Amino acid sequence: MIDLRRLAFATLAAPLALSLGACGSEEAQTGEIAATQPIEEIAAPQGQAWTDMVTVTPEDGYLLGNPDAPIKVIEYASLTCPACAAFAGNGAEQLKEEYVSSGRVSFELRNQVHNGIDLVLAALVRCGEDETFHPLSAEVWANLNDLMNGAQANPQALQAAMELPEEQRFFAVAEAASLVDFFAARGLSVDQQRTCLANTQNVTAIADRSDTQSSELGIEGTPTFLVNGNKVDSNSWAGLEPVLQRTGAR
Repeated sequence: MIDLRRLAFATLAAPLALSLGACGSEEAQTGEIAATQPIEEIAAPQGQAWTDMVTVTPEDGYLLGNPDAPIKVIEYASLTCPACAAFAGNGAEQLKEEYVSSGRVSFELRNQVHNGIDLVLAALVRCGEDETFHPLSAEVWANLNDLMNGAQANPQALQAAMELPEEQRFFAVAEAASLVDFFAARGLSVDQQRTCLANTQNVTAIADRSDTQSSELGIEGTPTFLVNGNKVDSNSWAGLEPVLQRTGAR
């Protein structure tokens, strides 16, 4: 299991280098992704749009779109990863609007936890309705630089938070890292956040799943994309989109 106390300060030990490289590893090795014939668009249920539909998978991923889509995209992402933020700003919307909306492609986002702030963020984006997970994650990435600067601004308060009893600790970390006001401004009340982060079993389960899945699937850094179970040899939209087209999303 992740050492939460050690990881809580991983982002604070030195100034963050917000480079756009993969966070934590080289790019994953690709599997064989065969070319297929074009796939016809699949209509959403009447009165609905695939881009509004979210399913929580058994792996605790948040699948956007048609759960039975023939082309399944999974992204392992860290909420403190600059390369993930780059994809969120330069690829995720195209993926949703041009591919998920067609019903041919689903997009499942799973968290790989890199540090304690990352874990608290992963818990907070789960605090609302299932449909808010993707938008809240996008908001984190859009504001990543400011959020990480805030997390580093008061290391003494963060240290004190980590000394609290476990049921108080995660909310105190969120306060010390200036995350509470950020999420309150985006529809999660302070009480909602406090209740969510007091559920230590749920929070630590996110870290445990990150460890287990990363080990089982060989996910060594973020973002890592899988298309129909095969790793994509790219961490950018420019590399992912041709794979989607080759697998029939055209």
